[in-house]
Amino acid sequence: MTPRLNEHGQPVGFALLGWTPPPRPPREPLTGRYCAVVPLDIARHAAELHRANRLDPSGRAFTYLSSGPFDSLDAYRQWITASCLGPDPLFHAIVDSATGRAAGVAAYMRIDPANGVIEVGHLNFSPLLQQTRAATEAMHLMMKNAFALGYRRYEWKCDSLNAPSRAAARRLGFSYEGRFIQAIVYKGRNRDTDWFSITDREWPALRAAQEQWLAPANFDAGGRQRVSLSVLTAPLLRARDI
Repeated sequence: MTPRLNEHGQPVGFALLGWTPPPRPPREPLTGRYCAVVPLDIARHAAELHRANRLDPSGRAFTYLSSGPFDSLDAYRQWITASCLGPDPLFHAIVDSATGRAAGVAAYMRIDPANGVIEVGHLNFSPLLQQTRAATEAMHLMMKNAFALGYRRYEWKCDSLNAPSRAAARRLGFSYEGRFIQAIVYKGRNRDTDWFSITDREWPALRAAQEQWLAPANFDAGGRQRVSLSVLTAPLLRARDI
């Protein structure tokens, strides 16, 4: 896009005529075909989530998270109480519609209504949720809600060494924007952080791609996908994406 010029002949960003800051995300459930994304409730969800996470006793799902793994339910409950019940990050449980049980968590975070920016993070999908339609739909529901509220930019950040997270971001349609070197210290080690985003102008095409993938018609009788989501989203990534 060619920048416009102000009265001094200087390039400036495009005008946001009529734009107003969006509200903060309400604590309301988001319901889809395969899952529901609901505000995290320690009494309802802690035991189910801990049980689901312990299906992989290696704890490898927590390698790139700032907390965990949690050997006991009591330790997991303490973490939820200390870190997950405030307004930002705003944690949600992902409830599998087929079982009615919580199988993962995700949060809205770094919520910035003044600039219309919001991030999804703290993703922890148990073995019950990993590589399922419910996992993809949960991400779809959260970003659809953010853009419906009026946010302009939806972010995804991860450790640059977390290859599965980088691949998941691209599959969903996030474009890579760059790497912040020595951005974070966690678990006694350095983290370089990779940044990805989707903007409100990109969202309509990505929404259509995600909905096409999630449609029952995209899966055969054995549950195998007919068209991969990456095939649908790859042409929509920004040209500068690398």
